[in-house]
Amino acid sequence: MKQLVYLVFFVMFGISSQAQKINWMSFDQAISAQKKSLKPIFIDVYTNWCPPCKLLDEQTFSNEELANYINENFYAVKFNAEGNESITFSGKTFKNPRYDASRANSRNSMHEFAYHLKVQAYPTMIVIGKDAKIDKNILGFRNAKQLLLELQ
Repeated sequence: MKQLVYLVFFVMFGISSQAQKINWMSFDQAISAQKKSLKPIFIDVYTNWCPPCKLLDEQTFSNEELANYINENFYAVKFNAEGNESITFSGKTFKNPRYDASRANSRNSMHEFAYHLKVQAYPTMIVIGKDAKIDKNILGFRNAKQLLLELQ
């Protein structure tokens, strides 16, 4: 009986302590969502090999207050700046023509869209406003409190 009580307690505690998650979507999904309800787009520009990018995921984006704020005020996109997806924005299609699949989990060539966003280092967080122009370019790691202040 005592084991059952502990089990119920841990299940309930686990459910109640789960952090709010950011509703990440693809860039194409964000553009489509903007057609229905106009909100800025928040882009987390990362790479697979970047340690501070991983810290953002683990420490910053897992913060409940920040996740709620981003979900309410932005369409959130994760964009691999060295990936191979095709992105269409403002009538232009961006690709990564020098992408090397054998280097997918290490340094690779930079995506054309990352150049368009003027990404200089990783991580970078970009806010594209309702007018399709870059409103904010946040370079480097931020904790949840710092990022929340910059986004508000």
